[in-house]
Amino acid sequence: MTKIQMNVPLVEMDGDEMTRIIWKWIKELLIEPYVELKTEYYDLGLQKRDESNDQITIDSALATIKYGVAVKCATITPNAQRIEEYNLKEMWKSPNGTIRSILDGTVFRAPIIVDSVKPFIRTWKKPITIARHAYGDIYKDVEYRVEQPGQAELVFTGENGETRQTIFSFKGKGVILGMHNIDKSIASFARTCFNYALDIKQDLWFSTKDTISKIYDHTFKDIFQAIYDQEYKLKFEKAKLEYFYTLIDDAVARVIRSEGGFIWACKNYDGDVMSDMVATAFGSLAMMTSVLVSPDGYYEFEAAHGTVTRHYYKHLRGEETSTNSMATIFAWTGALKKRGELDKIEELIVFADKLEAASIKTIAEGVMTKDLAELSEVTNKKVVNTRNFLVEIKQRLDEIL
Repeated sequence: MTKIQMNVPLVEMDGDEMTRIIWKWIKELLIEPYVELKTEYYDLGLQKRDESNDQITIDSALATIKYGVAVKCATITPNAQRIEEYNLKEMWKSPNGTIRSILDGTVFRAPIIVDSVKPFIRTWKKPITIARHAYGDIYKDVEYRVEQPGQAELVFTGENGETRQTIFSFKGKGVILGMHNIDKSIASFARTCFNYALDIKQDLWFSTKDTISKIYDHTFKDIFQAIYDQEYKLKFEKAKLEYFYTLIDDAVARVIRSEGGFIWACKNYDGDVMSDMVATAFGSLAMMTSVLVSPDGYYEFEAAHGTVTRHYYKHLRGEETSTNSMATIFAWTGALKKRGELDKIEELIVFADKLEAASIKTIAEGVMTKDLAELSEVTNKKVVNTRNFLVEIKQRLDEIL
């Protein structure tokens, strides 16, 4: 068959450990036989980030601004143990956090639904999309370890002088954390969420803890409400959609009791935590799509899970693994569809849709990785290893094509 041609490259961000292995196999089995794949490649593996002093991460984000669409493999965010394991120069920041900060976008995460895999929450009948603010908070924090008694102060030096507030008077050892956000990014977050809700025709929930954080969290609440009232209220009413604000603890309770079918907007850290909760409750972290949407129209598609370290070391020992690659496949299909949409290549969109259909069909017919076997209601299950799962998808893709 003639391969589908691409006009503009995708920005391809390679990653770490088991997901890096899967990344190569997905391209080899499910994409390159059908598409004349055009990418601008960036190796965001931990060693390359260390070699470049993390400049390669920044370069990949700038390339996303240049070309408009990126696809990213899962990457390691190093901790103290990883510094020793990889002999790193320093504890580099989260590459996702760096990219999100540069693109100033919102991360939308939604479960991949397969009828035979039922959610753990029995009331959930429709997908729940988590909209995660992708700027600031703990991902751009400043931390300090207090080793002696003393007074910690919050100091702001502006054009009109200095403002000081006491944080805490330490009698002994402790820790200090400083976070920030900016009105411009919060406003971009709000508009992106309102637009996305209108695009996919779903209600939008937003939650913070403004009763406790009376300035930081309350600013989020106020900006959302002002933008909704001034720019989106009439559009939502016309589309028969609801914008709903509540405290985050109340939102958690309401989400559990709901039937799903809405977007839940969260601040950066909240979204990180809640997206994993929603993904697991729907079946598996490996069954969650993730796309970063910039207010300037840039898109970065990625898997919502980590690098599957345990499976990677089994793989290195020559042992068989059964790693679920669905989220990584859907990162590729999401990027290919968006590239096809922007470049008006209909056959690229159709191919990506068929690859998604083949992937879901494989699980629906009882062929799956070990993580889903315990959840699936299919009677006759066939548990396969990591590569054979992709081979099974390829067989069904060829049939559909």
